[in-house]
Amino acid sequence: MPVRQINSINPATEEVLARFDPYSPVAIDAALERASTAARQWRSTPVAVRAEHLKQAAAFLRADRDRLASLITEEMGKPIAEAEAEVDKSAWCCEYYATEGPELLARQPVATAATRSHIAFDPLGLVLAVMPWNFPLWQVFRFAPPALLAGNGAVLKHASNVPRCALAIADIWDRAGCPPGLFTTLLAGPDAVPGLIADHRIHALTLTGSTEVGATVAAMAAHHLKPQVLELGGSDPFIVLADADVSAAAAAAVTARMLNTGQSCISAKRFIVEDAVVEEFTEAFAAGTAALAVGNPFHRDVRIGPLARSSLRTDLIGQVQRSTAAGARVVTGGTVPDGPGYFYLPAVLDHVTPAMAVAAEETFGPVAAVITAKNPAHAIEIANATEFGLGAALWTTDLDHADRLVPSIDAGAVFINGIVSSDPRLPFGGIKRSGYGRELGAFGLRQFTNVKSVWVGPAHDEQTHPLSE
Repeated sequence: MPVRQINSINPATEEVLARFDPYSPVAIDAALERASTAARQWRSTPVAVRAEHLKQAAAFLRADRDRLASLITEEMGKPIAEAEAEVDKSAWCCEYYATEGPELLARQPVATAATRSHIAFDPLGLVLAVMPWNFPLWQVFRFAPPALLAGNGAVLKHASNVPRCALAIADIWDRAGCPPGLFTTLLAGPDAVPGLIADHRIHALTLTGSTEVGATVAAMAAHHLKPQVLELGGSDPFIVLADADVSAAAAAAVTARMLNTGQSCISAKRFIVEDAVVEEFTEAFAAGTAALAVGNPFHRDVRIGPLARSSLRTDLIGQVQRSTAAGARVVTGGTVPDGPGYFYLPAVLDHVTPAMAVAAEETFGPVAAVITAKNPAHAIEIANATEFGLGAALWTTDLDHADRLVPSIDAGAVFINGIVSSDPRLPFGGIKRSGYGRELGAFGLRQFTNVKSVWVGPAHDEQTHPLSE
């Protein structure tokens, strides 16, 4: 059913901040035509010039940091210090690609039988980005700087609960001097996505969202033979071996699970701890979680804000209730405080088994599941017993042992003695039902390019035949 209105609602107060009419089909068509024209102009712009526009975008992000962070906090409830860090990280991504990207996109000579040959990285055209609300700036800026530097245009269909963030992002790129419409935001509901994917002016797709939505969108894109990157759900394991620094692991676990009020695909969600240290870890983890301040996300001491939507809280409550009914124990938190807003006191559950809802399903909120493992091999077995494969953390003081274990962990990224996070310098993405394709790093920069082989004759190798494969 078409969306009749797009509302910006403060999840801490439940106040409606702004209302927008979704774009009509005529308005969407005009926006796509404008974006397509801009993309054709942009692809012939030298890479060095594109890089200067990325630097300008970074400068505007840093100059507008306070306003943009406030928009994030108002629209989806992120604690203000985390919102400011999100703006900073978005600027860093622009700066990284402006500095390192041109060399990564340069022609790569390859020695063949030809007089000369090389690999070129040409833009694909317009990339449709269907983005989520949980990191309303970073999710977009994780994609946009590399895609634009590579010579593509971008059309953003952002989550409907962060429309003001979506408009602010387009404004940043306009102010950075990009051709008008090169980065276009469409205010539209999910019903507009099938038509956008089918449109001949869209050449590729990137989506960050749930596994269920990703599977549907992937089928649509495949039908039209359009390349895609899918960053989907996650149930990341946080493995603590018996020889780990337990106090350090427990302190990191609080951040790994509760950052952004637990609303992140790459949050640690399943804490798999060897039996010898599980009691010590759980006690420290629960104490650290209970100490987190909950409340108004504009207060700087607050670490846990509201969930972004009431439905998320309802789902989380149901997962906890089903798990406790199956034998899990709530060590701390797990209740709804009085008053307005979609708040939920951060919870740690132990006595969890892999089949329980808080372990078998993705939990999107401040709930942590502690699972006991008999030994390292058992811990890895539990970690891999999931349909997801986004990230994983492994805590141990034996780094040689860690190196031997890493190949057996089913994940797109493994962090040893650290918290899983995205970094412009490293590729980011998952396996299994966490999606495919990569963002960031050199792989992300080239994801939406035509990797073109260029061969210049005559050949100098008698064994080369023009008809050979």
